[in-house]
Amino acid sequence: MNFSENDLNTLAKTIYGEGRGELYKFGIASLIAIANVIVNRKNKNFAKTIADVCFAPYQFSCWNSEDANYEKVKNITDEHSIFRICLDVAQNVLLEKWPDLTDGCDHYHERTIRPFWAAYLEPKRIFGSHYFYELRRKK
Repeated sequence: MNFSENDLNTLAKTIYGEGRGELYKFGIASLIAIANVIVNRKNKNFAKTIADVCFAPYQFSCWNSEDANYEKVKNITDEHSIFRICLDVAQNVLLEKWPDLTDGCDHYHERTIRPFWAAYLEPKRIFGSHYFYELRRKK
């Protein structure tokens, strides 16, 4: 997959913002699954780049300016050990060294919430505290 340095950093920051609390509770698979969803969205033409997928309005809460994590995610650096792990996950997923654990999923949500789009759906996969769904098939 072709990707830029901006795509790599944005994906890593999104993984960090969306899943850093998952790592020590549930392991690295939770972080990989978040990355898989973002890559799947790019591959299914939700947006042209990985960064565009991540920054799409109200798709990933860590990028909502009113979210409590926004400033932390925006300004995170590789001085933080968990962020370095997220960078490693992002790179390995983008280089296709690691498989799609979600089997094509393009949406997820934290299990304590139920967004309108998931009201009558069963998750395809569960990793950590997130439910994963495939709403759009690749053409």
